[in-house]
Amino acid sequence: MSLFAEAPLSLPDADLCLLPAWQSADVADTWLAQLLEQTLWEQPQVRLYGRLHPVPRLVAWYGDPEARYRYSGLVHQPLPWTPLLQQIRDQVAAAVGQPLNGCLLNYYRDGQDSMGWHSDDETELGPEPLIASLNLGGTRRFDLRRKGQTRIAHSLSLAHGSLLVMRGPTQHYWQHQVAKTRSQCAPRLNLTFRLIRSPA
Repeated sequence: MSLFAEAPLSLPDADLCLLPAWQSADVADTWLAQLLEQTLWEQPQVRLYGRLHPVPRLVAWYGDPEARYRYSGLVHQPLPWTPLLQQIRDQVAAAVGQPLNGCLLNYYRDGQDSMGWHSDDETELGPEPLIASLNLGGTRRFDLRRKGQTRIAHSLSLAHGSLLVMRGPTQHYWQHQVAKTRSQCAPRLNLTFRLIRSPA
C-alpha cells in the first residue's frame, strides 16, 4: 500500500503505520468542531466487580444498519452516518484500501478521560482486523504492550489530523491504551473506523 510505505512502525508481530499529518490543520479543525456539535454522545456504564461505573469518556457508535458491535459487554446498535461522517469514512476507506462499515467515536474531554488496556479483537472483526484511528484535537499518548505483559513496549503521540492504521496480527499479539494524565491537554476526539464482518 503505497500511501503507508514511508510510515511503518517496527514492532514484532504487528503491522502499524502512522501518518502524522494525514489531514491539514484547517480540515482537522473543521471536522473537530462539526463532529463535537453533531455527534449524539453517551456515557455508558460498565459493570466491574458487581458495581456499575461510567466509562471515563463520551462515546458514540455510527455505521451501516447491519453493523452491530459488541464491546465492553454491551451490544451497540449503530446510529446512521451523518453526511460528514460518511465523507470522512469514504476518505479513510480510500486511504486504507478496504471498505469500512462502522466508526466508534471517543471524546476525551480532558486528561482524566482515558481508555484502559485492550485489544480490538472482537469476533465480529475477523481474525486480522484493520483499525483506522483518526485523531482530532489535543495530542495524547498511545501506549502499546505485548499481551500477557505489563511493561509498555512502545508509545506514540497521536496529534491533530493524524491517522494510525493497525492491521494484520496486531490485535492478536498487542494491547493498547490511552492513559490518564495530569498534564494539561486539550480535548481530543478519536474516530476508529473498522469493518464489522459478522454483526453481533
